[in-house]
Amino acid sequence: PVQILTYLDGVVKVEETELKPRVGFLYPVLTHNISLFINATRERDSGQYMCTVNVVDDATGTGKNVPPAAPACQLHGTPTVGANVTLSCTSAKGKPPPAYRWQRTAPTLQVFFPPAQDPARGTLKLTNLSMEMSGLYVCVAENRAGSAECSVALEV
Repeated sequence: PVQILTYLDGVVKVEETELKPRVGFLYPVLTHNISLFINATRERDSGQYMCTVNVVDDATGTGKNVPPAAPACQLHGTPTVGANVTLSCTSAKGKPPPAYRWQRTAPTLQVFFPPAQDPARGTLKLTNLSMEMSGLYVCVAENRAGSAECSVALEV
């Protein structure tokens, strides 16, 4: 008999047979090595095994890297002198997940670093605002497949 094993969403799917409770992965799924084990093997386990791998990607269905979708930039807080505000940047799609980078482009170029900027969350915290901090802030969402950007105007 042919045993059909399917790998889907990190789980081995096995047809409803006596084999089902004895099959599993040798290594954690994230290692991308999908070698299997069969515990307590029996003579009737002999035969042909077929393994199918189904890699699903929400954006394209191809399982390949996907550039970030155009991110959304938002201002959180009230931009008055002495106040604190947070700029946020989020992209709905991207594989691998994008890293975010903020910079002020106008009136003069200014780049930001952690802890003010969080490259994973896409946030930029601006504290003790002054009128000189007004300008155009641009966020770039980037992964190895590409990049996209959005901007927000800050008027203190």
